[in-house]
Amino acid sequence: MSANKGASVVVIGGGVTGLSTAFWLAEAGVDVLVLERGIVGWEASGRNGGGCSHHHSPLFAEEQRLWPMMDQLLGYPTEFVPNRIRIALSPDQYTLYGRAVVNARKQGFHADELDPQQVRDLVPLAGDNVFAGHYYHFGGHANPHRTVQAYAWAIRDRGGRVKQHVTVTGFQRAGDRVTAVETDQGSFGCDHLVIAAGPQTSRLAALLEVDIPMRAARAEMIVTEPLPLMPLGGIDGNGLYGRQTLRGNLAYGGGPHEWVETEDLPGGPRPSTPLSGSIAKRLAQLLPKAAHARVIRSWGGIIENTPDGRPVLDRPAPWANLTAGSLSGVGFGLSPASGRALAQLVTDGACDFADLSSLRLDRFSQLEPNWAELQGWLPGGLATV
Repeated sequence: MSANKGASVVVIGGGVTGLSTAFWLAEAGVDVLVLERGIVGWEASGRNGGGCSHHHSPLFAEEQRLWPMMDQLLGYPTEFVPNRIRIALSPDQYTLYGRAVVNARKQGFHADELDPQQVRDLVPLAGDNVFAGHYYHFGGHANPHRTVQAYAWAIRDRGGRVKQHVTVTGFQRAGDRVTAVETDQGSFGCDHLVIAAGPQTSRLAALLEVDIPMRAARAEMIVTEPLPLMPLGGIDGNGLYGRQTLRGNLAYGGGPHEWVETEDLPGGPRPSTPLSGSIAKRLAQLLPKAAHARVIRSWGGIIENTPDGRPVLDRPAPWANLTAGSLSGVGFGLSPASGRALAQLVTDGACDFADLSSLRLDRFSQLEPNWAELQGWLPGGLATV
């Protein structure tokens, strides 16, 4: 392969999933090139709650094993902090959040029940409206901006390449193999192709006659002015996810999200909508002693969602050298494990640390053609995902 064009493995997508995949490939000595149509981490990968706990995923155990090691593995800071607290403001919320505790305990992880006073002692910004809570001795949170940059720098340090502002327009093929990626900056040859392009994954896969069902939704985050640091910055509840940054800002998001047509949205700024007001209101309820804090920034971006809300990690037929990864809105926290799994699918054809059978694409083989309409996932509609 030319030093300037192509690589053994070309990864489409400079979000956290594509970058993590490329990192693990580069770590294994594979010649890898990432193609990103914008700037790495510009979408949801660099702007999310930073949570690192996905007890419902077959990748959960590996996610938990890897996060405390990522600063050392990457060679750059992610600002990872372990453990989280989830606050319930009502009995119904406590019952709902308790499911995560039960699931995590079944997998060998520990959580403590907290009474209202214990919650207030641990979370100084909490108020008298606390019903109960849980202290997770697992999970944690990291800085999405730092983490995305750490992946990109780590790829470079290992001889990989990341090319930004490159738009994929098509593919070259020979039999059951993809031989090159066509872009607005020329063709890039490949021995293996990985598509991990977030909401664009379905559209790009369709160019290879691979159907990956998903719908795109607009997600929003708000960031407050800095507040005094709490003992633990990872606080969830009231339908919100987020964290307190090291500077003291509260960075939070949460549904409902607005279903959109991805390609109808320009790559430029996306103004906030009334949804950010809902997030701010619920944050003031979750942390009443922060209710006075001004919202200084907000972000509106696009996340992808599969019909069952679970990721797709697979080597789809009929291609002999194609791997596809879509994390369905939970890409950041799972990225250390999902990237390692995708890298193993590329190099070995299978993952040796987790059972990925429930994440295969063929689980949608009997999906109704109008599934998005049946679920109400149409542009202009709202969904609590």
